[in-house]
Amino acid sequence: MTPAYRESPTMFADEPGRFILACLLIPVVIGVIWLVYWYVMNKSTVVTVDDERITLRKGVLSKQNIEVEMSSIRTVKVDQSFVDRIFNCGILRVYTAGDKPDLQQGGLPDPERLRTALRTARDTK
Repeated sequence: MTPAYRESPTMFADEPGRFILACLLIPVVIGVIWLVYWYVMNKSTVVTVDDERITLRKGVLSKQNIEVEMSSIRTVKVDQSFVDRIFNCGILRVYTAGDKPDLQQGGLPDPERLRTALRTARDTK
């Protein structure tokens, strides 16, 4: 089964100020280490939406997997700040029960495709 949405967070679009600061620190070598670490962490974080669940996988050496079944989802929020809208990324928050999100990830590209994938997956259940 092909997932409807499978993406890793973006670096520059999610936090442009932090990215520019890291680039300015490249001559001091700290910026290179920071950018490499940030790149590896972003590439090892993946959000997947399929017909049955939303999955968030994080980690390089130690892994964290969060799966939320579509049938247990109460609310889905995809937020975009002004900067997020410029760079076409957003923050996903999934609530099942309670006031705190069970799954949260920022910097996800193409939030409209994410909304469409979630809506389609929820409607098929």
